[in-house]
Amino acid sequence: MSDLIIYFSRDGENYFSGEIKSIEKGNTEVIAEYIQEFTGADIFKVIPKKDYPSDYMKCIDIAKKELKANARPEIKEELSDISDYDIIYIGFPNWWGTLPMPMWTQLEKLDFTGKVIKPFVTHEGSRFGKSGKDLKRLCKDAIIKKGLSISGSDVYDLADIVKIWLEE
Repeated sequence: MSDLIIYFSRDGENYFSGEIKSIEKGNTEVIAEYIQEFTGADIFKVIPKKDYPSDYMKCIDIAKKELKANARPEIKEELSDISDYDIIYIGFPNWWGTLPMPMWTQLEKLDFTGKVIKPFVTHEGSRFGKSGKDLKRLCKDAIIKKGLSISGSDVYDLADIVKIWLEE
């Protein structure tokens, strides 16, 4: 058995400590890559079929509408079986207090019975929001461990923090 990372991340304009900046790689992807480097885990990126706008304000507007509608946006590729994995790292940016809706699309399709879940989130002050409760619903019968919450604007400085969390 081995480990798996399932994550969603978005590049383009992002909010950093009060201002909008354009990034080439999403913050959550940076953390997912640290985890892969330290654990050797397999990795699966959830990619929506329809890209979100790179414009930050347009993106968050769409994300809010999806959340209110309880939407399940189509994704380009679906992971269908996680039976070969013991530990699953689930990563996402905090969008409106929870996981982006494409993560809901993916996670609802999987059987998490007996799996150990280690969630990680990137944010700019909102930490996990209510995503902990949502993960319990999405990952039924899993053992959910303490999550890692990282400010998106700090991802490139916190590889050591990720390593410490992995060892807990």
